[in-house]
Formats: sequence, structure tokens, C-alpha cells
Amino acid sequence: MGKKIYYKRNLEELLRNNLVEPMLKADHLVRELNDLPLEAQQEQQEIIRKLFGSVGANPSISHNFHCDFGCHIYVGDNFYVGYNCTMLDFAEIRIGDNCLIGPDVGIYTTGHNYSPIARHQTGYAIEIEIGNNVWIGGHSTILPGIKIGDGAIIAAGSVVTKDVEANTIVGGNPAKLINSITQD
Repeated sequence: MGKKIYYKRNLEELLRNNLVEPMLKADHLVRELNDLPLEAQQEQQEIIRKLFGSVGANPSISHNFHCDFGCHIYVGDNFYVGYNCTMLDFAEIRIGDNCLIGPDVGIYTTGHNYSPIARHQTGYAIEIEIGNNVWIGGHSTILPGIKIGDGAIIAAGSVVTKDVEANTIVGGNPAKLINSITQD
């Protein structure tokens, strides 16, 4: 598991840590991205390159994408995201080459304090790593600190609460091993 980053959930703390400006930049770019027509692929790729920390060749994001900062998201070649994806990137999200992310997927580096009183004041974030050739099915949720190995498949509707080994299929809530994938 990656290093846990703690933060306070108030404007003063965000300003003190210079987080407001990158959030505002991301908000502007995300709205611009989501307003593009389907045929504006070149413009879409230009916005993705401005929004994300790094981007490989051929990125594609369907409408209604959301993120906190964007600059903490790093993706490889042939990155595809379906409709209604949310990536909460207070910590880094690193995604390898040839990854497919289905519709309505949430990738969340953030969590909250368990205490009912502190829950509204503080949070934490832990980086997420997704390997090469990973397929994340629609309506899946990836929680903070998760590592998904190369070639893995996350079945639709899964909630991933533990690391996923390479070349395996996991599914359910919480996601559990369904099968191993043999190499062709």
C-alpha cells in the first residue's frame, strides 16, 4: 500500500497547500472536455494532455468525466474510459498501457476518518496503481491504495477493496477471485 496523505476538508487548508488553483484548472478543463462533440477527437486529446500529469498515445474519454485535480492522473498508451467516470485524485492514479475502463466506474484515492465528528473535517488519500492491459467493467469501484496487476479483469459491478493479482478475474462486493487468465 502506498503512503497515506492526510488533508483537511476546508478552503483555508486547500489555499495553504496551494490546491485551489489546480482544482480550478481541472474544473475548467473537465467542463471543456465534457462539452466537446464526439467527432472532436483531436481537441479531446489536447485537453486530456493539459489535464492529466502524463498521457500516452491515443487517449479517449467519453462524456461526463470528473476528477479533482487531473494532474495526479498518469495514463499509458491506448487509454479508454467509458461514460460517467469519476477519478478522485488527491493522491496519484497511475494507469498502464491498453487499459479499458467501462461506464460508471469510480476510482477513488480518497477516504474519510471513521470518527463521526472528524469525518467532515479530515480525509486521507492513498495512490492507486493499475497495470497494463487491465479491463475494469462498468459500475466498478476501486478504493484507495489498490494495486491491480497486468492483464487483470475487474467484473462489472465490483468493489475492489484488496489488491488484484496479475492475470486474474475478480468480481463481487467485495471483489474476490473468480478465475485465472491463461495467456494465449
